[in-house]
Amino acid sequence: MSQIQPESVFSDYGIYKVIDNLELSLPDITIKIDKIGDHVFSYVRKDAEDNIVKKIIPTKSDDLIIELSPIRPLNYPAKRTSYVYLDFETPLFLSEGSAVTVFVRCPIEIGVFLVHDEHKDSLDCFTCDPNNSRFCLYGDPESGNLCKYALSEIVESYDDSIPFLNGVLKIDIKNDLDKGLTLSKIVFPITGNSIYYKNSKAIIDSLSAIMKKKLTLEIIDVTSDKIQTDWIMSPTFEQIESIKHMDMGVD
Repeated sequence: MSQIQPESVFSDYGIYKVIDNLELSLPDITIKIDKIGDHVFSYVRKDAEDNIVKKIIPTKSDDLIIELSPIRPLNYPAKRTSYVYLDFETPLFLSEGSAVTVFVRCPIEIGVFLVHDEHKDSLDCFTCDPNNSRFCLYGDPESGNLCKYALSEIVESYDDSIPFLNGVLKIDIKNDLDKGLTLSKIVFPITGNSIYYKNSKAIIDSLSAIMKKKLTLEIIDVTSDKIQTDWIMSPTFEQIESIKHMDMGVD
């Protein structure tokens, strides 16, 4: 994982109006926007490995407005899935009939949006943690789900996200089975979960997970739930799919 610098050295999420130039600082990433002519701006993103992304942006006005925001972790290194697999560093044990609410860290990516004419167009997206951006397969090789994989830590509250690397997700878990079970992972379609930001922090719509029987199988039914918050909802970078829930097997 990228070495975490003090939050004060980073820029905040939000909307920026560029008159002449703007420089944004994120973990191992810098973004520079410069006015290079009448109604023309240049956009340059550079990472710690000196990889550079350049774009020229014509505008209708003399200024440029962008929004920097957290987005769902589905675009890097490629768009391959709508599912996220969170592998808990410390598994949870739920006795029969019990319930618990936990907060966990979930990876995010960063989106840059061009704001114009009441629209927000996706200009760029990237991750500040490329070394830990990977896929895994949940299920059998023939019919399993490809997932974005992340090792996830259980934390105390929404305040415990790491700026620009992850957001915090609340999960309400209930065991309706007649025996105790250990929960070591959660797999879900994140396209049903919006992301919200405040300063350099991010939070994600919550999940409900119920351990129960379906016919002869023990499953975990996972659904997404909207949260009530005064944080700002991020624009959508990727296409939204109407996947409401999924059934996980109980290991």
